[in-house]
Amino acid sequence: MTAQWYVLIEEDTRVTRAADGVKLQLHRWALVARHHVSGTEAQALAVAEDAALHYMPDLLARHARPGDTPARSAFLTSDGAWLVWLRQHHRECHIRVTAARLVHTQEETQAPPKTLKEKVRHALEGPEPSGAAWAPRS
Repeated sequence: MTAQWYVLIEEDTRVTRAADGVKLQLHRWALVARHHVSGTEAQALAVAEDAALHYMPDLLARHARPGDTPARSAFLTSDGAWLVWLRQHHRECHIRVTAARLVHTQEETQAPPKTLKEKVRHALEGPEPSGAAWAPRS
């Protein structure tokens, strides 16, 4: 497999929920974009820098007017990722932009459907004990 470079963009997504009359803002990191870069690591790093300096997160884009430009502070971390803080119209958010090399990919596989006998056994005896979720290979 030849080196395949990507630029990954993560956003601090925010959802507002009400619980017992109180508004809660729930934050969670989400991978929102994965851009393939045809080229070398240096080209992927350049694309990541461009994304860090120009990408508009959905939270701000929803409320932006034509010609609006958000306040932006872009920090290059020691591991090469960009952490970008943005503010516009009293809204704030941050994104992380990373250049990454794809080192493994695997297609999804599905087990064959259970037979009636297996379904009954599962209902009576409970599920079979599963192996370790991950164990190092020797």
